[in-house]
Amino acid sequence: MEKFSDPVRITDSIELGSDKLVLFSGPCAAESLELCIEVGEQVKSICQKLDIAYVFKASFDKANRTSVNSYRGQGLEKGLKILETVKSKLNVPVVTDIHESYQAAEVATVADVLQIPAFLCRQTDLLIAAANTGKMVKVKRGQFMAPEDMQYAVSKVKDSGNPNVCLTERGVSFGYHNLVVDMRALPTMRQYAPVVFDVTHSVQQPGGQGGTSGGQRQFAPFLARAASAVGVDGFFIESHPNPSKALSDGPNMIPLNEMEGFLKMLKEVWTLGRQYVI
Repeated sequence: MEKFSDPVRITDSIELGSDKLVLFSGPCAAESLELCIEVGEQVKSICQKLDIAYVFKASFDKANRTSVNSYRGQGLEKGLKILETVKSKLNVPVVTDIHESYQAAEVATVADVLQIPAFLCRQTDLLIAAANTGKMVKVKRGQFMAPEDMQYAVSKVKDSGNPNVCLTERGVSFGYHNLVVDMRALPTMRQYAPVVFDVTHSVQQPGGQGGTSGGQRQFAPFLARAASAVGVDGFFIESHPNPSKALSDGPNMIPLNEMEGFLKMLKEVWTLGRQYVI
């Protein structure tokens, strides 16, 4: 099966789809500057040790929470200020979600990558607005989307004049409150653009705790190794020093003190698997 033609640019020094593994990682929500700095510093240090390119991730708004009473984040103004400080202090690129077209231009003044949530992957105006910023657009595959249909999301970005687009796999709905990852989706989508595997949301149980989402992080290493062997260009992994205290998606985040061992394992399998991936 053929793959995408060229790597895509994140920054002048980081490409996705080249010979270097890229990690998008941080806490689910930008709960505070202190949390973001703590997670970002430690993950950056691990990535430097393992020769992994690092992009810091946190959301300024979690607009798709299960309940209206769930924590959403710091909001656009305060959230972007946190991301800007992390970017400057740690000297790392950042990625964050946008949910509305009007957010794209303002978020692009700080973020290097604009992430399109899975539920919004068909929203043409949102994709075009993100594309028009010139930043890399990271589109998550909807839980309801066939992998081959993601080529049209890629086309919406590229036809807007932006070649820097990638796709992210996070599992598809398998009955209520459950997701399953079809590994065939990875090479299928990789025909159209570089592919990132979202480790932590693939073990999420959407709405599975009665008003909040659950998760089965014990399965994260198995899915991550499988994706490494099948062939992906990067990984998306959320982490927190104390997931049980996290304000969103705690059940599926990887504890910060386990990240070094997790990433070391992942890099070893990815390097081996890369030999067999076109």
